[in-house]
Amino acid sequence: MSTRDRIVEAAFSLFEEQGFEATTVEDVAERAGVGRTTFFRHFRAKEDAVLPDHELVVAAVDARLAQDDALATRVAAAARLVLEHYLEEGERARVRYRLSTSVPAIRRSEAAGQRAYQRTFKTAIKAELGSAVEARLEAELVANAVITAHNFVLRRWLRGETEDPFTEFDAAMVRATQPLHPERLATHHPDAHAVEAARRALPVLEELLPALRRLSDH
Repeated sequence: MSTRDRIVEAAFSLFEEQGFEATTVEDVAERAGVGRTTFFRHFRAKEDAVLPDHELVVAAVDARLAQDDALATRVAAAARLVLEHYLEEGERARVRYRLSTSVPAIRRSEAAGQRAYQRTFKTAIKAELGSAVEARLEAELVANAVITAHNFVLRRWLRGETEDPFTEFDAAMVRATQPLHPERLATHHPDAHAVEAARRALPVLEELLPALRRLSDH
């Protein structure tokens, strides 16, 4: 096990055992068998030791979005990479979720990661649809719908409310990316297409908003 992995394992264990506030960097370093200086070579603060490597996952999402298959397929597959990352973490993802409800620093970091994913999706969609105002609106709507749908399914899994997150996720992505499916895209003037596609996106987003509001209450 690498030094970094030992620090991460120590942080997760200690935060669960004695709480985030009661655990110091020195506690984590001692449990990991390293010095304080070594800890700070790997992490800026103790909360960073339990955060996902968002930069790595964003890079994988960006690479998937850059492929040349259908836009809706790319967006759904790229979002699935994010879900897979959390599910592969298993219990660690659930520990982080519990911590995020009481530790503002972790909650802020997770929110910043979500904004990075949202920007990545929006940029890819906009690159395909063009820079017209209506196209930018559609990119914004769909990118937010994708993140909302992903978070809804992920949090159901984190809370133990679903044993089949991938099936739920695939169904959610069909709805979130509906305006991007080829059969739904108009073939006439780009501006007119963007207006029509954005109009179609609104009901989809409206269906997801109640879930978003429920999530914001937790």
